Amino acid sequence: MPLLHISMRAGKPDDYRQAILDSLYRAMREALNVPEGDAFMAITEHEAANFRCGNAYGVTRSEDAVLIQITVFASRTPEQKKALYRRIAELLGENPGIRPEDVFVNVLDAPKENWSVGHGIAQFA
Repeated sequence: MPLLHISMRAGKPDDYRQAILDSLYRAMREALNVPEGDAFMAITEHEAANFRCGNAYGVTRSEDAVLIQITVFASRTPEQKKALYRRIAELLGENPGIRPEDVFVNVLDAPKENWSVGHGIAQFA
């Protein structure tokens, strides 16, 4: 049950943004065994004055940087997360062509009782 928030600079065409969503969904299916149809993602675009990515940690980022925050059940192993990071960078590199240096990923673990996916009930608690 991943929930993704993707932040990026405004101005990319629809097919570029769709490729990001498709690549992220594929990476989650492959690395985290996310079920088919489990796609809860939103892209937020920011004007240049409202979006900043530094070059800390030995990574030189460009204006095409994307910030990806993924909230998941607190059940993923470190190995699964590492595989996810790698696969996201690979797939975004293939389509829409984002450099690995411009892929910033943060995974947040949330207990299952913190989720309600509809009907006002905690389906996984």
